[in-house]
Amino acid sequence: MKHDIKQKETEGKGMFYIEKDETIIAELTYTLNDNNVMTLDHTETEPEHTGEGLASSLIKHSVQYAREKEIKIDPLCEYAAKQFERHEEYREVQATEI
Repeated sequence: MKHDIKQKETEGKGMFYIEKDETIIAELTYTLNDNNVMTLDHTETEPEHTGEGLASSLIKHSVQYAREKEIKIDPLCEYAAKQFERHEEYREVQATEI
C-alpha cells in the first residue's frame, strides 16, 4: 500500500507524516543540525494503525530524502536505529560521527 508522506519543517525541526481523514496517523520527527546531519528522534503510529508498515515507510522516506539532500542521518530513535540495523542499504546515509 502506497502512503502519501508529507513533510513540514520550521527552523531545523521537522517531521514526515502520514494522514488519514486529515488526522496524522504516523509521524517521524527530526532535527536538522548545522553539520548536515538529520537526527531522527521520534517515530509514532496511532495504535489502530500499528502493523500497517507506516513507520517503516517513514524511515525509508527519510533515507530517500537524505540521499536527495546529500545529508547524513543519526537514527537516535530506537525504532529508526533498528531499521538501520535491518536495512544495510540505509547505512550509506548513516552518520558515523555526530
